[in-house]
Amino acid sequence: MTTGRAGRTTEEQRIGVVTGAGSGIGRAVAVELLRSGWSLALAGRRTETLEETAALAPDGTALTVRTDVTDPEDVAALFAATVERFGRVDLLFNNAGTFGPGGVPVEDLPYDAWRHVVDTNLNGAFLCAQAAYRQMKAQDPQGGRIINNGSISAHAPRPHSVAYTATKHALTGLTKSLSLDGRPYRIAVGQIDIGNAATDMTKAMESGALQASGEVVPEPVMDVADVARTVRHMAELPLEANVQFATVLATTMPYVGRG
Repeated sequence: MTTGRAGRTTEEQRIGVVTGAGSGIGRAVAVELLRSGWSLALAGRRTETLEETAALAPDGTALTVRTDVTDPEDVAALFAATVERFGRVDLLFNNAGTFGPGGVPVEDLPYDAWRHVVDTNLNGAFLCAQAAYRQMKAQDPQGGRIINNGSISAHAPRPHSVAYTATKHALTGLTKSLSLDGRPYRIAVGQIDIGNAATDMTKAMESGALQASGEVVPEPVMDVADVARTVRHMAELPLEANVQFATVLATTMPYVGRG
């Protein structure tokens, strides 16, 4: 599906790829960027939810591409379709991810569940970043920006979150390494670490989330639109400036200090 914005010249176009764009943070960021004049390739596993995202910004320019980020061929096809449609890639919001099975102790976590989280959160992020890096290095003018979606779990874990937390710590290493390697090619790489944005994934936190103390306590959440605006700010900086790491969280969530 492609929808178009009339009256924009090639010079004015800003081209982005958003993974996990069919729901949650990915959808909020995609809508924010589309409404701000970006042309986007929306990637996700379900075409119908991607089309729903595009419909939320009907004046924007959106290309929907069904993509499994754990599949190298799917990722290659995503970026090929983006370049074919728009000519280049200025931004990748590397957002696709999964928490995995919640509340499962380490000793009971099935290997298949661990592998699924690692494949999605880390391997998928690497494959998309690699494809974006190749395109950004080759295009003229050279360069672009990659923003990885980390997590508060990249700093401090929740109970029973070993797979998710391990991958988010690894994502921080990926961000730093890509940022260093991208310098000669005007490729800026940063990371946004998010805590308790109000999405379907965090809905249960409002009624109660397991704490390190063993208590189950309701947690505050923040409007996901605030995350989207932060990502847009990072995305629209000139390539000479970079937000290396940003942390955006519900102000009173149990993170800073001891809860």
